[in-house]
Amino acid sequence: MNRHETQEPAPLSGRIAAEAKNIFRLGYPLIIANLLQMSMSFVDTVMAGNLSTNDLAAVAIGSSILTPVFMLGVGILMAVTPIVAQHFGAGETGKIGKSVRQSLWLAVLMAIPTILLLRNAYPVLALLNLDPEVAHLADGYLKAAAWGIPGFFSFLALKHFNEAVSVTRPAMYIGVVGLFFNILGNYTLMFGKFGFPALGAIGTGWATMIVMWVMCFSMLGYTWLRKDYASFGIFDDIRLPDPVYMKELLWLGFPIGITLTMEVSMFAVVALLMGMLGTTAVAAHQIALNLASITFMMAFGLSSAITIRVGQNLGRGSLSNATFSGYVGIGMATAMMCCTAALFFLFPELLISIYTDDAELTPLAIQLLFMAAVFQISDGLQVSGSAALRGLKDTKIPMIVNLIAYWIIGFSSGYFLGIHLGYGPKGLWAGLILGLTTAAVLHNLRFRYLTRNRSRRELLAQAEAG
Repeated sequence: MNRHETQEPAPLSGRIAAEAKNIFRLGYPLIIANLLQMSMSFVDTVMAGNLSTNDLAAVAIGSSILTPVFMLGVGILMAVTPIVAQHFGAGETGKIGKSVRQSLWLAVLMAIPTILLLRNAYPVLALLNLDPEVAHLADGYLKAAAWGIPGFFSFLALKHFNEAVSVTRPAMYIGVVGLFFNILGNYTLMFGKFGFPALGAIGTGWATMIVMWVMCFSMLGYTWLRKDYASFGIFDDIRLPDPVYMKELLWLGFPIGITLTMEVSMFAVVALLMGMLGTTAVAAHQIALNLASITFMMAFGLSSAITIRVGQNLGRGSLSNATFSGYVGIGMATAMMCCTAALFFLFPELLISIYTDDAELTPLAIQLLFMAAVFQISDGLQVSGSAALRGLKDTKIPMIVNLIAYWIIGFSSGYFLGIHLGYGPKGLWAGLILGLTTAAVLHNLRFRYLTRNRSRRELLAQAEAG
């Protein structure tokens, strides 16, 4: 952890290589942490499937409700990264401690309504006309998992603080710990081992709650015990919520939360529309989307490193370095997604065979995987472009861009092509491609506009001062 860096090499190729190394060093632990987080959902699904169809359905439905409900809070807490990164770059250690303390207050306050929503979700389940046993299990899953939300939000606040000061490995190591407790908790509570009752899908909810708190206390312990964090004064005193710091967190974070919620809900609604097209369409969509989600989490992990680098360089007062970090990171994310697109194009049968050998399902899944390959590049550009903008503390306009791109353009065109014109799953996915591509273009144009505009203002101010 070092706020000051040695002077970068003069040649452009050397600068690019050095910056790419910095971004990768920060990003690879976050990529692994994201994949570990995804693997917990995979473990829940596999272990529930070994119990019964009802337990599997309950976990699937419960998790599909759990994720959108807490996504707003997840997005709001992402504001910690650019705020702390800029303070860190500027050497404002006192402000870092205050921002982290306020983010922990915010985590607890946001958890309260989230818990209330999750523990009173049965009316939503009733609207889905589920089998009564499935509805009961899904409700029990949500009621149990809800108690872990304060721990999960607090973990995120501390995780984003650590990332912002260039300490990203703890999230990876804690992800391994979380996965271990997830497997152990499921085994114990789902199947009734070590003297505990067999709770089935409800046991998965309790295991999820335990994992959230284990990850929280692990990150809290690491942050508390790290000696060079003492200068930040995070735990020096306990103060009530400060409106000034809360306002900044909400001002930056609320648009991020809305953006994430819009994206998750768009894919959820598309999945529901697939249900209108038959079981084969739903299964093919799920397979292709699962593979695309894995590659997206890789780009998303790298994008967090872009936010850190842009924010820290801007905090140091170097807009040119912040701009350079943004462009190098965007290039890295796009190159990585080009590689995953090539894998989708070159080995579709092999990838689909991991999930199914159904002769009727495989052709449609391959077609959708080809379309997923097309939007890999758009996905890499949009997630890295929006991350660069977060580093500049620009979140409101990207929220509006995503509203237009995802819902007005992407979803509307997908519905028109897939449902109205009858192109089916391919039409719906064409809408996804169009929406992601629109977001990718607009986010990167926005980054170019902001950095150029600020650079002109800086040059003008220097000229006037001279």
